[in-house]
Amino acid sequence: MGDSTSTVAGGRAPAAAPAAVDWEAIERSPEFRQLVARRRRFVVPATIFFLAWYFGFIALAGYAEGFMGRSLYQGFTVGYALALTQFVMTWGLGWLYLRKADREFDPLARRAIECFAPVDELADAPLGREGSAATEQRPAGYEREVGTP
Repeated sequence: MGDSTSTVAGGRAPAAAPAAVDWEAIERSPEFRQLVARRRRFVVPATIFFLAWYFGFIALAGYAEGFMGRSLYQGFTVGYALALTQFVMTWGLGWLYLRKADREFDPLARRAIECFAPVDELADAPLGREGSAATEQRPAGYEREVGTP
């Protein structure tokens, strides 16, 4: 419809795509499977902990009014203290995930990609967060047309 050009999101020209990357082969590779297993070993327990902490707080607020209303210091109650720990717990889990991603997940992701793409192609690939080449690499044909509707 008119003069539209092929670009990626943000209006940039698409980067040269690696020659026929076999994404399914990467998915079947032992390196990728190790990455998925390690991420799952962190994410599943962290999610269970988060949900238990959150719903435990909700249950206490609903059924232990006397305990939650107990004053700790000049009107600051147990309920307020536990509510504030929700923020601390969320930030703490986020920090732990970022630390684990930087030290463990990102190097595994890079190794999984390096098995199927030449290292010189990865060196020029735009990185998302520090060290994560997988963030910006897209399969060939991912570009979308940007122009007038």
